[in-house]
Amino acid sequence: MDQDDLRLAPRPHTAELLRWAEEQGLSPAPEAAVAAVLTLLELGDAQLHDGFPELTSPLLQELLYERLHLYVQPLPEQPQHAYGDAVRLLIDHQRAAKRLNAKRQQRLHEEAEWQGELLAGLLRQPHLLTWPRLYTLLLREAGVDTADPAAVRAWLDGFRTLAEPERIAAFAALTGLEQPEGEEGWTEGVLLSIGMATDGARLLVENRLMQRSYRNLAGLNALGLPMPAELSGDFPAFEVAVQAEALRLLGEWTVPALPELLLTEYQDLAPEPGAAEVDGYIVRRGLVDLPDLGLWTDDEAQA
Repeated sequence: MDQDDLRLAPRPHTAELLRWAEEQGLSPAPEAAVAAVLTLLELGDAQLHDGFPELTSPLLQELLYERLHLYVQPLPEQPQHAYGDAVRLLIDHQRAAKRLNAKRQQRLHEEAEWQGELLAGLLRQPHLLTWPRLYTLLLREAGVDTADPAAVRAWLDGFRTLAEPERIAAFAALTGLEQPEGEEGWTEGVLLSIGMATDGARLLVENRLMQRSYRNLAGLNALGLPMPAELSGDFPAFEVAVQAEALRLLGEWTVPALPELLLTEYQDLAPEPGAAEVDGYIVRRGLVDLPDLGLWTDDEAQA
């Protein structure tokens, strides 16, 4: 797999933006938050200028209100407004590059501030979780060293031994989430929605990665150069590479390797329902009351 040809991995200019902010005497933002913001914008519809995504009001809203809560779970030492701070650094960088006037800069700052406040609330809603985000909360609350793969795996093995009511009790005890109904609030519908959100969020990243790769490879066609083998005859290998990169990014935003573990070795702890399971739930309930996840607004997510 020739990663240089496929160019799947995003290349956010995180260090460069943080270095520029330090030189300007601006308040810093956590590196992980800056990296997540730049990466998700690069994977979205933002135009890139010198490697930096150009923010607009619609893109800012999509990022802070519709996308970030699917992927990130801030570290305990990171303030809830870390992602808004990262966006504001990017706004100031755009202004310095003369891509914004002062009035537009101020407007985007205001939007980033209140959208960042909304994001802080979204991150606390149980029905908006994904499995990687939920298990990240559990691991950190248990004091597990999330940088140690063996420790993460050992905790998952232990959690697997718990009966379902005990697992639900652990979910309901999380202090990083709003718990208006305690254990009673962790209904079958909420758990189904978490599985659906997990699948949808991963698919969105995979589709965006594919689109990014295709855009980067368009130049090869223009130059009359051959396409990489993964796109000219071995497409399954390309799909495998896309999924691996998506899982790597999901782990970068939560706990390294955790999304892959939950998808492969620990599927019983993080089920992603298929059509049959969802249909069965609807029949049992006699109505459709799964939360609106906002996942299927992009055409590519429906493909």
